[in-house]
Amino acid sequence: MDFEYIKKCINENSETKYKEFSSKLVPNIDNIIGVRLPYLRKLAKEISSSEIAEYFLYNYKEEYFEETMLKGFVIGYIKCDINKKFEYIDFFVPKINCWSICDSFCSTLKFVNKNKYETYEYLKKYRNSYKEYDNRFITVMYMTYFSDENYIYDILEYFNNVKSQEYYSQMAIAWALSKFYFEFNDLINKYLLDCNLSDFTYNKTIQKIIESKKVTNSQKEYVISLRRK
Repeated sequence: MDFEYIKKCINENSETKYKEFSSKLVPNIDNIIGVRLPYLRKLAKEISSSEIAEYFLYNYKEEYFEETMLKGFVIGYIKCDINKKFEYIDFFVPKINCWSICDSFCSTLKFVNKNKYETYEYLKKYRNSYKEYDNRFITVMYMTYFSDENYIYDILEYFNNVKSQEYYSQMAIAWALSKFYFEFNDLINKYLLDCNLSDFTYNKTIQKIIESKKVTNSQKEYVISLRRK
C-alpha cells in the first residue's frame, strides 16, 4: 500500500450525485468529492492495519474533505497504546473544520469505552479553547461516551462555562443536553431552571428535547413552559 493507491481509491469511489447531496449538508466546505462513509471506513481499516499507518497520518497531504475524514477514521481504528492515541487525536483536532468531520471522528474513537477515566482527564485540555470545533469536539465526546452519573455534573458545569459561543459549538451543547435529558430527566430540568446558557443555546435545547421520540408528552409540555421569550 502507498499514497498513490490511497488517492486512486478515493478518486475511483467518488460519486457526483452523492457529492451534491453531501455538499448541501455541510455548508462552507468546497472540497467534497462524494465518497460514501462506509467505503472510507473500509479503506481506513485497511490503512490502520498496514505498515504505513502512522506515516500516512503525518505525511499524506489532504486535498479533499474525504481525505481528512479518512485520517480521523484511521486514528480511531489504529491499534496503539492510549498515550499514542491521544497524540494522534491532538494532531487531528486542529484539522476539524465542520460538524461532519467532528461527529464522525468522535463516533469512531471506541477505545474510550475501555479508557474512560484517562480520556476524560485528557479531554479537559480542550476546555480552555475558544475555537468552535475544539468545543464541539469535547462536547460530542462527552455526549457519546460519558453519559453517566460519574461525569454528568462536571459536564453540565463545563456547559455553563464553555468558551466558544459560535454556532456549531453551541448546537452541540443543545444536542448533548437533549440526549442527556432522557437519562437524567430531573437533573436536566433543574439545570435548565438555573444555567448560564445563552438564549440561543437554551431555546435550541428545548427544541431538540421536544423533537425527541424518547420524551413523553407530559415532559415535552413542561419543557415548552421553560422556553425563554
